[in-house]
Amino acid sequence: MNPVIRKLQASFALHSRALDHAGLLFGASLSVQHPIQGCLSFSNERQYRTMPTHGIGKYKHLLPKEAPKKKKERQQMKQIKMATYTEYGTLNVNVSGYDMILVEHYSQYVHNLCNRLGVKVAESYALPTKSTEVMVMPEQGTKMYVDAILKTHERIVQLSQLNATLCPTFMEVLLKNQPEGIQLSVKPHTEADYQTRFKARPELEGLMAQIT
Repeated sequence: MNPVIRKLQASFALHSRALDHAGLLFGASLSVQHPIQGCLSFSNERQYRTMPTHGIGKYKHLLPKEAPKKKKERQQMKQIKMATYTEYGTLNVNVSGYDMILVEHYSQYVHNLCNRLGVKVAESYALPTKSTEVMVMPEQGTKMYVDAILKTHERIVQLSQLNATLCPTFMEVLLKNQPEGIQLSVKPHTEADYQTRFKARPELEGLMAQIT
């Protein structure tokens, strides 16, 4: 046989073996890649939605638990302290007048003076505003008409355990700094004074009477 033909046959056989080997490797790579494609198709089904998240993305379980809010109870009157040999009991410093700004400023002055002198202030509050109609009768005729409406503003500074030796000096300072148009009075606190803090509601009281 011609040697040229032999060389061609040998090279052809070598190439065929190389192609067969490459085919085996390519088939193996396909067999290895096939499970990956299966995983990709499996992940597209979103099976993780059925899995528990265990609070992922939530923060409320990390916050400390708050105590339940208590129902607001109706305000009750505090116990009235009685006077002793060295101290007064519960006293009400009543500041009233027609000018609300003066009344408010003077009541603040009384409160600040108590803080400086070491007098214990139990409470400081405002009473409901009272309206007074000024009626005028004309010279001719008997029919009266309203000429003006005066509004009285009141503030209470409630003192507790005022020292008897300090009381004269305390009252002297208050009277010397009392502005014009402001009325000042000091008296012991009573249960009737506590009831005047609340605005009267006759309609509500009538309904409550019908229920009871």
